Amino acid sequence: MIVFLLFSSLAPAATVETADGPVDENYRLGPGDSLEVNVFNQAELSGEYTLDGSGRFSMHLIGQVDANGMTASDLEVELVSRLKPDYLVNPRVSVSVLSYRPFYIIGEVGQPSAYPFVDGMTYLNAIAIAGGYTYRAKKDIVYVTRAGDPDEEELRLGVNERVQPGDIIRVDERMF
Repeated sequence: MIVFLLFSSLAPAATVETADGPVDENYRLGPGDSLEVNVFNQAELSGEYTLDGSGRFSMHLIGQVDANGMTASDLEVELVSRLKPDYLVNPRVSVSVLSYRPFYIIGEVGQPSAYPFVDGMTYLNAIAIAGGYTYRAKKDIVYVTRAGDPDEEELRLGVNERVQPGDIIRVDERMF
């Protein structure tokens, strides 16, 4: 048992941690996400990073890291592989998402704008945050374009479905 614990503590960490965000470990990182990177016993490499407009950030020793489209686990593996050959013997890395990219709401709402993402928020909650419906708004559905969708397909969704980070939400005008 002691030998098992000793060897398991030497293996690179593959912990997926999240901070006040979607617990979905398949969440894909993108521009605007803020991360906390911890490299065990390496305070100068650990820190908070915000992904730029291309989904990249710069880290001491290894330079530019393209995290766009990766999960937190994928990024941990990437950082370990870039630190291991030249800089650290057995790096242990943990990545947490501190804050998620904002969602955007346009159309028939009181205050169209970008708003911070909150886990568990529905489209109806997002509309309320944006000042509620205008008198012309269609109130039963929203049109959503997901962040990172290469086709930029607009989905027709009910107002009780959950908002995803980076969503562009459009509240349409009703006909009558």
